[in-house]
Amino acid sequence: MPSTILGYARTSTLDQTYGLHAQLHELEAAGCEKVFSEQLSSVDKERPELTRALDYAREGDVFVITKLDRLARSMADLVKIKDALETKGVTLKILNLNIDTSTPTGKLMLSLLGSIAEFERDIMLERQREGIARAKADGKYKGRAPTAQRKADDVRRMKAEGKTAEQIVVELGISRSSVFRALRGE
Repeated sequence: MPSTILGYARTSTLDQTYGLHAQLHELEAAGCEKVFSEQLSSVDKERPELTRALDYAREGDVFVITKLDRLARSMADLVKIKDALETKGVTLKILNLNIDTSTPTGKLMLSLLGSIAEFERDIMLERQREGIARAKADGKYKGRAPTAQRKADDVRRMKAEGKTAEQIVVELGISRSSVFRALRGE
């Protein structure tokens, strides 16, 4: 059976349509015969189209992505995906880095770049935490004000008027659990 060139494209949000179209265009130009695409954050537990693409891949196929960050959320995630592809006899190509895991050099470069990407993300998150801590210490960052807590008096008043929890949820635009927390006085 001849090999298939598979493509995978992902954007983090639904409003990134240009980014998705750009990826799809690149994958088409790279000769992808079948493309899987989705618009959701990589931090989501489930990426159904990625799962479908990995399930679809067969020995001898080539799995193509435009950028490494469109595929994996961490080094551990990258290794898991890379291993799943290798086990099936599928090679990975990353277009913007010109990496092809059908070669020893491509395999080495993928491992190195994945480690560097994870390191950069960890450093960015550490700086973000430090910045938030500094802003809190300076009194500039107070976090998001709890919306439902501000409506606790309204919840109790509406309940005293005989309204049901569902009616309160609809009228105040808060969750059912928030209604019950307000009624318990939390």
